[in-house]
Amino acid sequence: MPTPYILTDTHTHLYYHIGTPLMEEQMQRCFDRGIERIFLPNVNTESIPKVMDTVHAYPQNCFPMLGLHPCDVKENYKEELSSIEKALSTHKVYAIGEIGLDLYWDKTTLNIQKEAFRIQVQWAKDLRLPIDIHCREAFDELFELLDELKDDKLFGVLHCFTGTLDQAKRAIDLGFALGIGGVVTYKKSGLDVVVKEIDLEHIVLETDAPYLAPVPFRGKPNESSYLHYIAEKVADLHQVGIEKVAAITTANSKRIFGI
Repeated sequence: MPTPYILTDTHTHLYYHIGTPLMEEQMQRCFDRGIERIFLPNVNTESIPKVMDTVHAYPQNCFPMLGLHPCDVKENYKEELSSIEKALSTHKVYAIGEIGLDLYWDKTTLNIQKEAFRIQVQWAKDLRLPIDIHCREAFDELFELLDELKDDKLFGVLHCFTGTLDQAKRAIDLGFALGIGGVVTYKKSGLDVVVKEIDLEHIVLETDAPYLAPVPFRGKPNESSYLHYIAEKVADLHQVGIEKVAAITTANSKRIFGI
């Protein structure tokens, strides 16, 4: 039985399973759960074919981004960026992403992460596209960069937001929506307190599958069909029905990504 609402997963690596039966099974579960739009963030040059093959397989449902993930910013980052920039000229995309800063895995690459971020933000501005930001243990550095780069062309989503209320408000002031995922369902994350205080107009939903599965699947592989657990948690925090959360967050995603 179809759901009475439509949900949008604004960030999932569903394309990892392209060409496998699991892909078809996961997509069908998405449709059964009312998840009709799925945004696919790229991570490096090797993932571009998988992203695009997924889009070609589900052209009405899957929408691509292109970008270089901060954890993939290595010594050869200029070559990687050059290849991704060429791909931008041949593929229609809906955001530059995922891009950003990550100091959890490697603090030694911060300077080249920043440079890669600046370059990709300029792509987004030139193409009038949003950016999809990955930020892990680097909020201070990220906000410093965004303050440097901010203008009326800078906007997008702070994906998998797990920061404080002050950081949430600062991101919103800079023109960004907050991507809320499975972490909001974790009891000790503290994210529930933040989300409760943020207007739904500033929120989009995501799974970041196959990572960060929501309760009751925490610790297991995530998938986009689990998005409704996240929507239900946000609805509970705001004391509204899931239909309202679905309608507002889907409208937000359509506005940001130009669908």
